[in-house]
Amino acid sequence: MARRGESLELAVLGLLHESPMHGYELRKRLTLMLGWGRVLSYGTLYPALKRLLRAGLIVETPVPGGAAAVVSRRQRIVYGLTDAGEQHFKELLNEVGPSAWEDDSFDIRFAFFSRTDLASRLRILEGRRARLQERLDRVQAQLDRTQREVDRYAGELQRHGLESVQREVTWLSGLIEAEHARRGERSEAGDEQPPGSTSTSQSTTTTTTQE
Repeated sequence: MARRGESLELAVLGLLHESPMHGYELRKRLTLMLGWGRVLSYGTLYPALKRLLRAGLIVETPVPGGAAAVVSRRQRIVYGLTDAGEQHFKELLNEVGPSAWEDDSFDIRFAFFSRTDLASRLRILEGRRARLQERLDRVQAQLDRTQREVDRYAGELQRHGLESVQREVTWLSGLIEAEHARRGERSEAGDEQPPGSTSTSQSTTTTTTQE
C-alpha cells in the first residue's frame, strides 16, 4: 500500500477513535489536519473508507436524514470504529520506523502525539530532525555550488527553501528538548517514591506500634 494511503487511513482511524462521524465532517476534519495547502477530495476519501470497511476496521450506519434526505434522495451514513479498528489504530501508533517521519506522514503522526508514548514521540521527532538535517546539508551544498550559475530569483528561491528547513529543525529541537525534560521529570518522580515503597514502610510501622 502506498505510504500516502497508509497515512490517510491512520488519520481516518484516529478521528473515528474520537467519535463516529459522517463523510462530510470527516473530510472537513481531515482537511484541517492535513494543512491549509492540501484539500482532501471525496474521490480520495471514499476509496480509503471502502478499504477500511472491507478490512473490518470501520462500520457504516445509515441514519435518518429528515427533510434533507428526502430532497437529496441520499441516505446519510455515519462511520464508526470497530474493535479491530481500534486495535489497529493503536498498533499503527506504535510503528515508529522511517516512514513515520517522512513528509507524507509526519504531520498526521504528530497530530496524534497525545496518544503516542513518550519514547515513540522522541524517536519520531529525532528521526524527522535527522532527515531534515540531511536535506539541509544537501541544499546548502547545492546552493554553494550553484550561486554563481543561477540568476537572482532562482537563488532567492533556494534560500527560501533553506530557511524553511532551518526553521523546522529549530522547532523540532525545541520539542525534543521539552520531551527529554518531561522524561527527566518522570524519572525523578520514580526515584523519589518507588511504587509501593511508602505504603509498605507505613504498614510495617503501624503493625509494630500495635504489637
